[in-house]
Amino acid sequence: MASSAPYAEMARFLEATGQDALDQKRREAEVLFRRIGVTFAVYTEGGDPERLIPFDVIPRILSREEWERLSKGLEQRVRALNAFLADVYGPQEIIKAGRIPAELVRENEGFLPQMVGFTPPGGVYTVISGIDLVRTGPDEFYVLEDNCRTPSGVSYMLENREAMLRLFPDVFTRHRIAPVSHYPEELLETLKSRRRRAAMAGRRWWC
Repeated sequence: MASSAPYAEMARFLEATGQDALDQKRREAEVLFRRIGVTFAVYTEGGDPERLIPFDVIPRILSREEWERLSKGLEQRVRALNAFLADVYGPQEIIKAGRIPAELVRENEGFLPQMVGFTPPGGVYTVISGIDLVRTGPDEFYVLEDNCRTPSGVSYMLENREAMLRLFPDVFTRHRIAPVSHYPEELLETLKSRRRRAAMAGRRWWC
């Protein structure tokens, strides 16, 4: 079972801060997000589609041990997703074996017949993946969905962290919190590596 220790200091902080102060911080976060335009669109409910990103003043805490276990599982999942895409755009063994009905793949609006037989540089079909997780127990997590197209939710994560830094600086002095600000640089390097692989593949093809 996961330990409650990571939340102990946060519980003391919340108790010392008080509900009124937390409500005030929540309102400040809404003003901040509205000023800088941190919104998302909902087009199916009518009215103004732009909504403020929900902001919870109580953070979700993962210990180092939890994150190391989760990161291994997430990396494995992305490899599995890539292997699936390589198969459905390649030999389609998963369809031939009857594990997935052919119509679920070939009639899916996201399936591109033009990609069949094409192998991207390095064999990587999904360069960026957004895996939505939810904690369902002290030591249990479930995947809600896999976003392998344009996982824009990461931008909300970055803005959420910036808001927490601005509104609750004391929290960051009391905890050893892993940074997330390096994400854009890592994303840029990932995209550059794809470009280099594509260029190398192009040179080999022309040779």
